[in-house]
Amino acid sequence: MRVVVQRVSQAYVTVADEVVGRIAAGLCIFAGFGPTDQNSNVAALAQKILDLRVFEDARAKMNQSLLDVKGEILAVSQFTLYGDLSRGHRPSFTGAASPDDAERLYNFFLDRLKASGVKVATGRFRAHMHVTLTNDGPVTFILEN
Repeated sequence: MRVVVQRVSQAYVTVADEVVGRIAAGLCIFAGFGPTDQNSNVAALAQKILDLRVFEDARAKMNQSLLDVKGEILAVSQFTLYGDLSRGHRPSFTGAASPDDAERLYNFFLDRLKASGVKVATGRFRAHMHVTLTNDGPVTFILEN
């Protein structure tokens, strides 16, 4: 599983000009899944995201988690995180999980995040989406397991 995590002051996603997910301050997560991903590594990465200390404390140090600041999550599936551009100019996606497996893992990932009590908004799996966000910092991390 690969994720891009961005600390945001707000974010939303639209599908066909309809807002399908919106959050205030928190994390915008773009999540991709590989063919060897299992529930166990997805659950571990979900927990790691919830525990990341990427929000500032009173001394302006990144020392607080999403749970500490009562932030929100916008989670968007993004198979292009597994795009391979090592040969030529057109990406290959053979390293990505099948759509059925990816959708199952994405839903499991969402369930793990929601189990923490955090508000989780989403995009729409396999839809053409427009994601609008205000990156706070900017703060962006890439995680993989």
